[in-house]
Amino acid sequence: MDDRSRLVQRASLIALGGNTLLAGLKVAVGLIASSMAVLGDGMDSSTDVLIAIMSLIAMRFAAMPGDREHPYGHSRAETMAAAVIAFAVFFAGAQLLIGSLGAIFSGEVTQMPGVLALWVSGVSIAGKILLSWSQDHFAKKTGSSMLTANARNMRGDIFTSLAILVGLGLGRLLGLPLLDRILAFLVSLWIIKNAVVIFMEANTELMDGTKDYGAYAEVFAAIATVPEAGNPHRTRLRRMGAWIMIDLDIEVDPLLSVAAAHEIALRVERAIKGRVEDVYDIVVHIEPRGIAHEEERFGLSPGLAESETEGDPTGSPRA
Repeated sequence: MDDRSRLVQRASLIALGGNTLLAGLKVAVGLIASSMAVLGDGMDSSTDVLIAIMSLIAMRFAAMPGDREHPYGHSRAETMAAAVIAFAVFFAGAQLLIGSLGAIFSGEVTQMPGVLALWVSGVSIAGKILLSWSQDHFAKKTGSSMLTANARNMRGDIFTSLAILVGLGLGRLLGLPLLDRILAFLVSLWIIKNAVVIFMEANTELMDGTKDYGAYAEVFAAIATVPEAGNPHRTRLRRMGAWIMIDLDIEVDPLLSVAAAHEIALRVERAIKGRVEDVYDIVVHIEPRGIAHEEERFGLSPGLAESETEGDPTGSPRA
């Protein structure tokens, strides 16, 4: 197991232990103190336990080398895990949404939650702050989309527990036990929103897309240091977990020998790897200068990458 895999495993074990403790505490207190909001918060933490277990499994798959069926390796296992995480979080939010709405409109007399619910919410805030920080710390060190999704989910949990703490406090002060049910409903909406965000980011990677146009700018800046490599175009970046795959075309003097053109391609590869981090592989296609294929309308050119970076997605990729 390499260093990156060990760090992902360590982060997942921390998340597993911390969330197991918090989930058990909140579910127990939610039942004892008759607080649907705290119980719902415990359900959310229970999904975090499943997420941590899933992260450990996905990490083992992602660390496996490439084989005949997966020549690019297994790094996408992390992205798949992030997508499954989104569904798990969404399911928990939907269950809480249905339960809270049913409780609000049931017409039953609502019992005031016990003061223990306030204390466990405070403990949850402190615990989630530490867990979120740890997941974010390891995500930055490893570049793991799975840990990034986990950190974002836990940051949302901080605000969830804070809202419950404030709401329960106001409910006791004002004598409005129904606030507990309303809070549970609002918590469910927050959980569902987080699930959608996590899924959309995982889906971007699974569809070989990217929102990081700055990486394109770095690639073109690296190519510019090789004057013999002209008109970089049809440039495509895609992520494989923490790694980046790069495909691009360049134009060279058509009178060069194959060996000389190949040497230019190697210099382009070295320039990119020296400027862009976490490059897994680069494929450079050589074309004779001045021959354009206008029907090829995929990939980015320097002009389009710059317009996207500046927030003006106009223009068209040049073949």
